Amino acid sequence: MSNLTNKKIPSGLDPWNTLRAHTDARIGLGRVGDGLPTERLLEFQMAHARARDSVHMAFDASAVRDQLDGLDHAILDVHSAAPDRPTYLQRPDLGRLLDEDSAAALGKYVGDYDVAFILADGLSARATHDHAANTLKLILDHLGQSWSVAPITLATQSRVGLGDEIGAALGAKLTVMLIGERPGLSSADSLGCYLTWGPKRGRSNADRNCVSNIRPAGLTPEKAAKKIAYLMVESRKMGLSGVALKDNSSNPDLIEG
Repeated sequence: MSNLTNKKIPSGLDPWNTLRAHTDARIGLGRVGDGLPTERLLEFQMAHARARDSVHMAFDASAVRDQLDGLDHAILDVHSAAPDRPTYLQRPDLGRLLDEDSAAALGKYVGDYDVAFILADGLSARATHDHAANTLKLILDHLGQSWSVAPITLATQSRVGLGDEIGAALGAKLTVMLIGERPGLSSADSLGCYLTWGPKRGRSNADRNCVSNIRPAGLTPEKAAKKIAYLMVESRKMGLSGVALKDNSSNPDLIEG
């Protein structure tokens, strides 16, 4: 019998604490009568409050712009057709469409670009505030100089589909949207990345590749950037994205160079 099996847990020490150090999941919650222990209940209520705050938090585009200081790219602010947060949450369709002023502004920058990057609030502005600028810089470092990059857009009240409108308006072959994901009770700051080849209105999620849970406690920005850059290169090479584009970034035998 192993030493671990024979080891006695000191009185009053929760034996689940060792495992909790390795996961954000709620494990070994215990019970008091037919309810949760007070400490676990308060942890749940705090996590729920943080998730709600992330959903309703206003997007600070100027703060994200400051984090992008030093990049040699124009940065544009755009807004969806949802005029405010309550409308955005109640009308997902409006979050996929540009408002008239934004569409007109993007029209002035139309070109023949390889990629358009969009940093968007989505359902967690916190995630975009904390991780989007750093992730974008890391992606650009991996890409090198062979890509023509459209002006970077900072999108407010945005759903994933807004990237199709932005990419089409700019004339980009590929869009890469970094957007706050729906918060979970252990991940209020999770950033998602959506790649779409040939952006245009009407694209579905089957046409996109998603890299999810980008945050220090999940898929780190460094690892995410490497995966995203790989997918971008493959997407441009084959002229496709979505279910037809397989992620072989973890298999060194299938990566050129």
